[in-house]
Amino acid sequence: MSKKSINATDLFLAILAILLISVSFYQTWLGLDQIFGNAAFVIALVLSLLLLFMIWMIRIAKVEGRSTSNLVGIYIFIASFCFIANFNALYTRFMKTDIYTTELRDINQRFNNLESDVESKLEYAIDKKIAGNVETEKKKLMLQIIDPGNPGIGTEANGIIRDIEKLTGKKMTLLKPVNNDYKDLALRMGEQIDDMITQLSPDEKNLKRDIEGAVLKWNKKIQDLLLLSKKEKDDISQGLIDESLTEYNKLGNRAHSILGEEKFRFTPEVSKTQDVGKIGFAFEHAIKNFSMYQFVVLMGCILLDFVIVIIVLLVTPSNGSNNNGSSVFNGNKRSGKTLIPKN
Repeated sequence: MSKKSINATDLFLAILAILLISVSFYQTWLGLDQIFGNAAFVIALVLSLLLLFMIWMIRIAKVEGRSTSNLVGIYIFIASFCFIANFNALYTRFMKTDIYTTELRDINQRFNNLESDVESKLEYAIDKKIAGNVETEKKKLMLQIIDPGNPGIGTEANGIIRDIEKLTGKKMTLLKPVNNDYKDLALRMGEQIDDMITQLSPDEKNLKRDIEGAVLKWNKKIQDLLLLSKKEKDDISQGLIDESLTEYNKLGNRAHSILGEEKFRFTPEVSKTQDVGKIGFAFEHAIKNFSMYQFVVLMGCILLDFVIVIIVLLVTPSNGSNNNGSSVFNGNKRSGKTLIPKN
């Protein structure tokens, strides 16, 4: 009489398939959410059930000795949708913080570049090379004044001031903070240095001061952001990116208007991180920044969606091989007849 039984291979494959496809289902759900919204759950569930069904069908075909190529092709086609969604979900989850902080650092560098570009277009009352050295010392002084560990005009700041006085041949007036506002103090000291070395119109003077203030502000904000937890970074980074780019574009357009087309050209920037969580962004960012981490995420997604079918093909005995136990995937157990020779 034919009987059905579950052997160790069947049990192993069933547990492994359920575990891998379950994780794939959850990641597929997250990865498709930005496209399909609430329907992503149903779509992910259907895709996962189809994968389990195809694994079962491939197992049966292999045991019965039939060709599995068509079934494997269908499995790969279905699994490809899960793979794309899985990569989007995993990559976004683990790279979001890094993407945000990198974007903020890039924006801060854009502010620095804007400051340098505007300064290079201004008229100086002293030799331009000396003026460049003074600008460098001025930035060091402004950063020193707002240093949380030693704010104001202390020993280090006084040393920088002496260097500036040697370069310009002029004496500086030591200003005092108002209501302990050291950023304002830094800007006023910087403005005093500008008056010593430049010949600026009121609009140019205000523009230079505002750009320097923006550089100081965003340098501090980004440093403060890096001290926050991962969740806090993810929650507030996009808002900071939008705010900083808005200010950057306003200052750039002002510089273009004040300095003129011939002296200064400006192209407004847009936030790339608005697309974080979208499938296209995940793959584009991974390709442009491909490294060991991107490779690990890629291998993890392949493991989730494709390794189980490879294992099934490798461990499933085909018809005619030495297979002593019947399989739950194979409904019929072959029975043999023993011939007893006649006397």
